[in-house]
Amino acid sequence: MESVWLTGASQGIGRALAIELAKEKRHIYASARNELALQELKQEIESLGYPGLLIPKPLDICKADDVHRVCEDIQHEGRLDKIILNAGTYHPAPATEFNCQALRELFELNVFGTAHCLEACLKTLRLQGGGQIVLVASLAAYRGLPDSAAYGASKSALIHLAESLYTELHAHNIEIKIVNPGFVETPLTDKNEFTMPQRVTAEWAAKTIVKGLDKSGFEIRFPWVFSQFMSLLRALPYGLYFRLIRRFVVSSNA
Repeated sequence: MESVWLTGASQGIGRALAIELAKEKRHIYASARNELALQELKQEIESLGYPGLLIPKPLDICKADDVHRVCEDIQHEGRLDKIILNAGTYHPAPATEFNCQALRELFELNVFGTAHCLEACLKTLRLQGGGQIVLVASLAAYRGLPDSAAYGASKSALIHLAESLYTELHAHNIEIKIVNPGFVETPLTDKNEFTMPQRVTAEWAAKTIVKGLDKSGFEIRFPWVFSQFMSLLRALPYGLYFRLIRRFVVSSNA
């Protein structure tokens, strides 16, 4: 049975992913800071008819020593086939309210917390001869967007990190994938006060991600129409891009 280590499993996409992976009969080590939420998730999965598939591994990924401890615990229990580094957070950051501390806090969790996990699990995967690592970023990382300076920058860092590791780790039989979702119905996006085009449920997002895990290709992105639009924005020259964004901001504030 395939084993998966999943971070950020207590809510949103992570919680839905845990349930979807259980339906696929995969063995899940689920990590998050909220131990009670992990226990409730375990009970829900068992009530669906999948006993013993989810093992809670409470963890704050910002604490490097704890990350290494959990990774070693999992390694001792058997082979680790996939690692899905989903833990992260988001809050709107208007330019007029920009501050370094908010940026630092987002990077601490979204980037450095993920890096702690990478450091620990890469050693494990190299020792066992390979595996798959999945980093969850965002379509918001494609270009700089209003109210998203800190969040977008942190997710851009994850994409760059994954791209840089991809080729080198291929030689060690370690596959890197990046997941770039659009707007997903979660407690985090509930903070947004603007219209979110093509917003999908966490359950829909989880099904799409799980289907993509075993397919070839570096990137899993969705929903299709919105991801195509964001790809177009990424390809535009700065002058045209900024004119479009200014128009969007003006129309949103009208």
